[in-house]
Amino acid sequence: MKLQVTLLLFLGLGLTALAQENLSYQKPSKSILDLADYERAPSVSMDTKKEYMLLSYRNTYKTLDDLNQEELRLGGLRINPVTNISSTVTYITNIKLRKIKGTDEVQVSGLPENPRISNISWSPNDKKISFSHSTNTGVQLWVLDVDSAKATKLTEANVNANLGNPFSWFNDNETILVKMLPKNRAELLDAKKDLPAGPIISNADGAKSQNRTYPDMLKNKNDEINFENIMTSELYKVNLSGNITLFKKADMYAGESFSPDGNFLMLNTIQKPFSYIVPLSRFPLKSVIYDKAGTEVKTVNEVPLTEIIPKGFMAVRKGKRNMSWRTDKPATLVYTEALDGGDPANKVEFRDEVFLWNAPFDAAPTSLVKTPQRFERMIWGNDNIAIVSDEWYDTRNTKTYLINPSNPSQAPKVIFDRNSQDVYSDPGNFETRKNQYNRYVLAIENDNAFLIGNGYTKNGQFPFIAEYNLETLQSKRLYTSAYTDKKEDVLEIEDFKKGTVLVQIQSKNEYPNYYLRNIKQKNELTPITAFKNPFESIKNVSKEVIKYKRKDGLELSGTLYLPLGYDKAKKEKMPLLIWAYPAEYKDKNSAGQSTQNQNEFTFPNYGSFVYWVTKGYVVLDDAAFPIIGEGTTEPNDNFMTQLVDNAEAAINAVDALGYINRKKVAVGGHSYGAFMTANLLTHSNLFACGIARSGAYNRTLTPFGFQTEQRNYWETPEVYNTMSPFMNADKMKTPMLLVHGEADNNPGTFTLQTERYFQALKGLGAPARMVILPKEAHSYVAKENILHLLWEQDQFLEKYLKNNEEVKTEKTKTAKSL
Repeated sequence: MKLQVTLLLFLGLGLTALAQENLSYQKPSKSILDLADYERAPSVSMDTKKEYMLLSYRNTYKTLDDLNQEELRLGGLRINPVTNISSTVTYITNIKLRKIKGTDEVQVSGLPENPRISNISWSPNDKKISFSHSTNTGVQLWVLDVDSAKATKLTEANVNANLGNPFSWFNDNETILVKMLPKNRAELLDAKKDLPAGPIISNADGAKSQNRTYPDMLKNKNDEINFENIMTSELYKVNLSGNITLFKKADMYAGESFSPDGNFLMLNTIQKPFSYIVPLSRFPLKSVIYDKAGTEVKTVNEVPLTEIIPKGFMAVRKGKRNMSWRTDKPATLVYTEALDGGDPANKVEFRDEVFLWNAPFDAAPTSLVKTPQRFERMIWGNDNIAIVSDEWYDTRNTKTYLINPSNPSQAPKVIFDRNSQDVYSDPGNFETRKNQYNRYVLAIENDNAFLIGNGYTKNGQFPFIAEYNLETLQSKRLYTSAYTDKKEDVLEIEDFKKGTVLVQIQSKNEYPNYYLRNIKQKNELTPITAFKNPFESIKNVSKEVIKYKRKDGLELSGTLYLPLGYDKAKKEKMPLLIWAYPAEYKDKNSAGQSTQNQNEFTFPNYGSFVYWVTKGYVVLDDAAFPIIGEGTTEPNDNFMTQLVDNAEAAINAVDALGYINRKKVAVGGHSYGAFMTANLLTHSNLFACGIARSGAYNRTLTPFGFQTEQRNYWETPEVYNTMSPFMNADKMKTPMLLVHGEADNNPGTFTLQTERYFQALKGLGAPARMVILPKEAHSYVAKENILHLLWEQDQFLEKYLKNNEEVKTEKTKTAKSL
């Protein structure tokens, strides 16, 4: 039955006699609707040998019916307790196969009626593909035979997918390890019906712990019981003939990982006690190694409940972390331990130590390497070569080292030492390939590794492939994209000797498609896909990346779109829409760099203002809004001044081109961009109106940090208060459209933030409108809500920007002196 929903719209746009407006769902005008209501191209997954590709088709949007399902919110999860899979899954509705060297797409046969597919995984030999299908009562395991393009159901709807992918292939390519619901599973408790046996009590023992404002936490004993219920699974071995045998009895399995040789299995299980203040990722965890027959070998890690953690983004818990299998060895565990107690405030020579532990884990682990900064990642190569990276957030520094795993006493060689935000100096990422264990390791040919880089420069983007000699530590370019009218992304190297590379190429009006490029044969291109442009109506819209300077000389940029059919010779003065999101930096050099490419395909979506080029608006999309704090100064110490300077520079730049009426400028943003919008309308006279979606406006409700702010409220109350639009609501007199999802699940941006801010604005007489989108989380997915959102924004902009002849140069408000 079709769900009938009425939006509750709070109105405060000068109609002070009305408190609420009952309005059914609306659709935007035709030019916007034609762009918004399009058919999504399939996503592509290729096998390792690049013989076949799987085409996965999804609906462009979900529906309100999709969102109006039963839902449990426990431990940071949102799951459907009837089907036992995440309630946020976007399902694939059809799959096809195609040979990469062919052109014919083959419809997969045997699929269930009305497929709802997820959790796709290729077998180790790429001959089969496992996937789940969600029925109305549960999740089934299916397998697709690639050669015949036929799908077969292997289990009934009793798979437990509450924690993500519930399947793991054994190395024999014939057997799958599957999490299933226990046969004697208890019924879930109904918190509304079951009376509590006592109050809810939490204790603070005096230890400091600065936890963010996590959503969907456990709240009571019933939640604990239900959480244990939905987490508990039995593990079964299911072969391709459909034979099912019990592998391990019921437990709260939270991760399964085979050793590269397939002889050992690491099982992680959630333990008690649970927590009401942190998500399940910080619940107690036990890691046990079993052999492939299921016999216990060794308990290798026991992690306690981690509610208490030091302050700072580089803070970690004590004990073994990041435990995983070494990818170039048959069965060796690798893990990290903090040498500073996990506290960034402690001064030590080395922050982390990496250990190796060989099966059968009777001997003690051995030290591999110590890192001066927090360990980030490891790329295994062979007995004598591995790449290690560490990082430190406060300085934005990252280092990359070459180490010899067979000789830990040999000092690591620093091969890259750079600012992680300095994209112009980024050397690229090391290319990997699958080894005999079907695991990714460093690609090495004749003592050379290979780097694939985005290729951002001050003159544009030119992606590249570089050869990196592991003896001389010198780099040599093998290929650099020369496009100036297209955008090319180098995805991976397919054949190192032949020079075959997988790339994706797009332009302003050419949809991204896949190609094989041969960099050793005059860069010969072989097309793989030919997806069409679904947005033909705006294919000729004027689009360019403009660069301009802030008053302090910092170079900024943004992607400028002119209205469809705009005559540059006449230069009619049009209204301007600016969409942006602030970013924090520790140095001006990095902040002034641009990663925008005007040749990127023009893909309008609800997350920007691009639709409005069809309505006579100039749009500056992704305008740079850097907030810089150099040395001991933090970015937020001068947040408001820099915010306004960024906005003023953007308006001045477009105005200097002669395209806009600078009295008719609107600003918008989502999440932290909404926070930005509210502050700009409050503390400047630059804008006629603004649109703020799913933001946080009272920073005292996120007292232990927000965005990239590590200091707590009590350390810097002036920062929290000054930056909070709620605290300055009496200064806000500019029309603002506030939008929020009813079920926001993002830390800090609770729906309450918008509700309380709107109440303050309304009480103080500010012109504001609040729209709460039913069932939506932090990002919006339902077609009804998205189309109505576009209608709301269109109506708002037409009234307060485009057709408002009463926009004044100086608004009747007192802007804070900056």
